[in-house]
Amino acid sequence: MSWMKGLDEARLYGFVDTGYLQGRPAAEVAGHLCAGGADVVQLRAKDRSKQEVTRLAREILPVTRAAGVPLVVNDHLDVALEVGADICHLGQEDFFDAGFTHVSQLPTGGRAIRLGLSSHAPEQARRAVAAGADYVAIGPVFPTPTKPGRPAVTLEYVRWAAAHIAMPWFAIGGIHLGNLDQVLAAGARRICVVSAILGTADVAGACQAFRQRLGSAPLRSESGG
Repeated sequence: MSWMKGLDEARLYGFVDTGYLQGRPAAEVAGHLCAGGADVVQLRAKDRSKQEVTRLAREILPVTRAAGVPLVVNDHLDVALEVGADICHLGQEDFFDAGFTHVSQLPTGGRAIRLGLSSHAPEQARRAVAAGADYVAIGPVFPTPTKPGRPAVTLEYVRWAAAHIAMPWFAIGGIHLGNLDQVLAAGARRICVVSAILGTADVAGACQAFRQRLGSAPLRSESGG
């Protein structure tokens, strides 16, 4: 494998979300995300069959690989392993409620894959860190259509994460250029953005706008207390 961006330096986490493609080819959107400066790209296909997720992942992977950007497959560890994705992202219910307590227990067949876990409260984030996750998602910070019915965790949770989590974590949920400064002021240095990027005609340009704003809040050495 050629050089690949590390999570420790990642700032902008983008998505190829099938709910927001608006007829655009998944691989093309992935290319625009990478060109615009996304450090990580997740395939999120809640409305598609596993077979379709596998097909889309196979289409997207050469694009992200060429850009040195890790590809994350959401929800489907078996698909991530089958296609050779770099990371799998699971929700609390897919991991802890399925009986796992540590990433070493996942059925990977000995293959190396990194894992991201969602969290919606401090105790869930602590559990994700203890489970050996490679990163934790903190959110949804604001109400978001990608998580209908899920109450926002608010900026308070972002402030808590900034004070207590010493590994890479990403604020997610309803983040757009109009509220990004609040998220950064609360201590976030890495963000996930779905609709505010995919909802635009110029995906690469939208990524660049977020990258520019993130540049005003440089990464500090992470040493949570």
